[in-house]
Amino acid sequence: MKNYTYPSVLAIAGFDGSGGAGIQADIKTISALGCYATTVLTALPVQNTQGVRNIYSIPIEAVTDQIEAVMDDIMPEAIKIGMVHTPELVDAIAGTLEKYQKVPIVFDPVMVATSGHRLIEENTIDALVERLLPIATIITPNMDEAAILANMDVSTLEEMRTAGEHIKALGCNNILMKGGHQKTASITSLFFDQNDECHPFEVTKIKTDNTHGSGCTLSSAIASYLAQGKDLFEAVDLGQRYVHHAIDSGKNVQTGKGSGPLNHFFDPQKMIKNEMD
Repeated sequence: MKNYTYPSVLAIAGFDGSGGAGIQADIKTISALGCYATTVLTALPVQNTQGVRNIYSIPIEAVTDQIEAVMDDIMPEAIKIGMVHTPELVDAIAGTLEKYQKVPIVFDPVMVATSGHRLIEENTIDALVERLLPIATIITPNMDEAAILANMDVSTLEEMRTAGEHIKALGCNNILMKGGHQKTASITSLFFDQNDECHPFEVTKIKTDNTHGSGCTLSSAIASYLAQGKDLFEAVDLGQRYVHHAIDSGKNVQTGKGSGPLNHFFDPQKMIKNEMD
């Protein structure tokens, strides 16, 4: 007899053969937080801990077919969208998701890798703003990505606030602007909510290069907590706590020759059981 389900999270993102970012980080995060991970591959970056070597595109029809196959069978409680690097892909994802009942969407506008490599085509930015920002429950840009979206320099906390206001005016519902690139002893991220209020989150900066996939991990963590029924503010708070612990737990691990991954399984949860009606 089937009498319970797992909270399901769909990750629509790119690939990382080194296992630290992209769909691999999403699966690890979602699983570690007790949810069931389904996936749609949007692109095939060839990368390792030292950087991105190449990016191979996935046929658009293959992406839409993947989304439909998952959504028709295992309807998620939340969706995380990561690497979407062409305008055609943006249109395809947004258009396909519109066919289904609305669920919370966490959009990580992946534009620049931790290594500094640009991962998005220039003409994709307008498409992201027009199609994905309005349907996303929350977007999670880092400071480099916020600078691209706001068309301004973003290197200080005050500039983060200004950029957040500019991005909010583009039609975003909620924004979590990540402060991980700050050159200070503590880092402050800013959560701009639907009521245009700004909430700071401050943590001590961990001295480590092992931050590969931290943005992917955060967006997946927020989606996982939303899938569990947490409200958005709590999901944002818990997601950041999870990433901070994952970085701290993996700070001294040597994986690869470059920026290593987080320890996603520092305190894994058992799969959460939701009783069926």
